[in-house]
Amino acid sequence: MTNRRPFVAANWKMNGNLASIRPLLADILAGVQTGMNAEVVICPPYIYIDEIALRLDNTTIGLGAQNVSHHDSGAHTGEVAIGMLQDYNTGYVIIGHSERRMLYGETDGIVAEKFKKVVDSGLKPILCVGETLEQREADETEEVIARQLDTVIDNAGVKSFAKAVIAYEPVWAIGTGRTATPDQAQEVHAFIRLRLARHDEEIADLLRIVYGGSVKADNANELFTMADIDGGLIGGASLIAEDFLSICQAAI
Repeated sequence: MTNRRPFVAANWKMNGNLASIRPLLADILAGVQTGMNAEVVICPPYIYIDEIALRLDNTTIGLGAQNVSHHDSGAHTGEVAIGMLQDYNTGYVIIGHSERRMLYGETDGIVAEKFKKVVDSGLKPILCVGETLEQREADETEEVIARQLDTVIDNAGVKSFAKAVIAYEPVWAIGTGRTATPDQAQEVHAFIRLRLARHDEEIADLLRIVYGGSVKADNANELFTMADIDGGLIGGASLIAEDFLSICQAAI
C-alpha cells in the first residue's frame, strides 16, 4: 500500500465567534506544534478567514474554506469567489458537503463545476460524497457515490484528483447519534478507491480518502486503522481542542 500521509481537517461550520475561536486555535496550535504525522487543516467560517490566516502564518497547519462559488465574480450576493480565497493563501476548499447539497440545493453538476474551478486555480478540493439513510437502506450507497464521483470525473478528468482529497460522509451518521462501523466505512472507502482506479490506478493509490461521519476522540483510532481510511473531516469534535488533537494524534 502507498504510504499516504494522514489528513485531518476541522470543519467549524457556522460556529464560534472571536472570543471562542482565538483560544480554540491557540490550543490547537500548541498541540500540533509538538509534532504529529497528519497534515492538519482548519476550515473556519468565511468571516474569520483573515483572522485565522494571520494566526496560521509560519505554522504547520493549513487553511481551508468551507465552500466557494462556481462563478468568478459578478452579481452573486453572499457568495465568495475563488480569487478571494487566493488572497488569503487558502490551501483547501470543501466541495459538495452534504449540507450544501441538501440544504442549498447543490447538484452533482454544480459540485463538479466547483471542483474544477478549485483545481484550475491551484487550490486543493476536499470533495465530499455520501448517501442518505434512505439511500443506504435501499442498498443504493455505491450507486449514489459512483454517480457523484463520475460527474466530477466527466467534468474535470481523473487527473484532477492528483491533489484532491475525498471525504466520505454518510449523511445518516452526521449529527444523528448513529455511526457507521469501521468496517462499514472501510467498505465504502475501498469502493471509492476502486472507482477511481478504473480510470487511473496510480492516482487512486495515492489519493487520500478521509472519513466524515462523526469522527470523535473515542472512535478515531479504530477508524484510522482501516486500510483505506486516511484521516477525517471533523465537525463538532473540532470545536473542542482536546478532542480534535486526540483525533489528529490517532491519524498515524
